[in-house]
Amino acid sequence: MTDKEVIDSAKAQMEKAIDHLEAELVKIRAGRANPGMLDSIYVDYYGSSTPLSQIANISTPDARTLAIQPWEKNMITPIEKAISNANLGYNPTNDGATIRINIPMLTEERRKGLVKQAKEEAEHARVTVRNIRRDANEAIKKLQKDGLPEDQAKSSETKVQGITDDNIAKVEKHLEAKEKEIMTV
Repeated sequence: MTDKEVIDSAKAQMEKAIDHLEAELVKIRAGRANPGMLDSIYVDYYGSSTPLSQIANISTPDARTLAIQPWEKNMITPIEKAISNANLGYNPTNDGATIRINIPMLTEERRKGLVKQAKEEAEHARVTVRNIRRDANEAIKKLQKDGLPEDQAKSSETKVQGITDDNIAKVEKHLEAKEKEIMTV
């Protein structure tokens, strides 16, 4: 493995960490209805556990409502049961063809709890990025022992640090945006 491969690998891993952070932040609801809020729900579909999004259309008719329209009418009861069993605090109602979930307003206390949760996710991402940097620097040091010139090793470590700084800045940007979204009433 060359120093360039180490840098490219670190960059790719850090991008995955940022993608993971984005996915986790989407799950933190900010008071507005978002189809992503139901991504963790799996429904028993003819004996196999299937993501809700694969057996129904999920839409947001307004900022406080999620509408779930199953592609098969007989799936309404299992979908409703799966939403209730997921313990997400949603109370689904159905009119025979569509399941509706009204998203309640967030209290100030709940908003602060969600911000704390978002900060924890951001911290996990920061730690992951730093661990990737550490692993990359160790790999570069090992290459240096195996004959990589010292100036090239230092240059590679500087590049890794630059990539790390960029990704930490992305984490901060995502956290700031999510905090603003959560605290907006």
